[in-house]
Amino acid sequence: MIKNLHNGAASIGFDSPLYFESCASIVSQKEGDGPLGNLFDMICKDPMFGCDTWESAESTLQKEVATLAMNRCSLTPEDVQLMFAGDLLAQTAATSFGSAGIGIPFYGLYGACSTMGESLSLGSLALTAGFGSRVLCTTSSHFASAEKEFRFPLGYGNQRPFSATWTVTGSGACILNTAPPGENSPLRSSGGCAAITGLTAGRVMDYGLKDSMNMGGCMAPAACDTITRNFADFGRTPSDYDAVFTGDLGVIGKKILLDLLGEQNIDLSPIHQDCGILIYDNETQDTHAGGSGCGCSAAVLCGYILPRIQQGEWKRVLFMPTGALLSTVSFNEGKSVPGIALIYIRGDLLTSAHCEYQDGQGSEVTHVELRDQCLFGEFHCHILCVGIDHRSGKHHKDVQDGHYEHTGSGNGSQLLKRV
Repeated sequence: MIKNLHNGAASIGFDSPLYFESCASIVSQKEGDGPLGNLFDMICKDPMFGCDTWESAESTLQKEVATLAMNRCSLTPEDVQLMFAGDLLAQTAATSFGSAGIGIPFYGLYGACSTMGESLSLGSLALTAGFGSRVLCTTSSHFASAEKEFRFPLGYGNQRPFSATWTVTGSGACILNTAPPGENSPLRSSGGCAAITGLTAGRVMDYGLKDSMNMGGCMAPAACDTITRNFADFGRTPSDYDAVFTGDLGVIGKKILLDLLGEQNIDLSPIHQDCGILIYDNETQDTHAGGSGCGCSAAVLCGYILPRIQQGEWKRVLFMPTGALLSTVSFNEGKSVPGIALIYIRGDLLTSAHCEYQDGQGSEVTHVELRDQCLFGEFHCHILCVGIDHRSGKHHKDVQDGHYEHTGSGNGSQLLKRV
């Protein structure tokens, strides 16, 4: 069992790191045509993935990515003790049917587009508590199944406002291990490997916003709250990180986040990137505000972020999936859209810790310091709790309205230039 150390108001640091042993990503052709297309493990030209329905296609997508992650490090389902997975659909239907044939003990999760963060967080807690040595964490989303459930049937052909995002058809899977990855692991190189070293519990933030076509605006306050509490709990500033990734705020949510942080004298702009903006080229792919969905941050994490940490390009990274917690029922009843954000910090671990584990010696590493010059990537997970902030949100609404004043409601090029 790994000793957990409580940090600040909402954070937990692990006495020994949890390692990424393998990862995999699968996307559809649209994502494959984007800027990160050559980084994903598989690109499927058929959005139906050989199935008869969109929901079955997403189930197949999630099953395939989980199998690929295991195959990349020669594992079988019997080698994995627990599976934490989820999707956007009601009762996590895609995950339930997708996991049925895998045979790993299963926990179904829903955190909207932040579900990859939730799965990694709960998987880490399970490992630190001693409930196994290896877990599988995966999520997925599908453009057509999400449109069908949350918006309009594709055949209806409705127009999308420029604040809307495009749900990513994709999936990502990670395998976590209490021991460092072996020589043949896809996430092991001379540059080191990535490891989770802690997590921060956040809060669901409800500012009363009801526009489901502007999920970035709904999620931005939660992202701001989680980042500031992470900095406070771990005593860090933006200069301590090489990069900060949000999940799918898009161009509008990103601008709101940076403005909210700026009011607290936090300048994140030099190092901030958004997975939803990275995954598509809006000028050529017409995705409006960017990408979204569980598969957005999951695919970017597995295809883009983790390999660069492994290669030593980044020493310490914050990875923060974001989610808009709406349902078809709550939206039709006129409820607001609460936001959620989960942060992960990656940095470097001392070479001595690497050597002790690498030599197969059972000695315990009681405290691992962080140094810029060392080998490993650190990965602190930050989860959001169920407490809802019931403030009126007038200030945030004013900020958001200010962005709309500069973007207009009928000119997409103006929106992208101004925001």
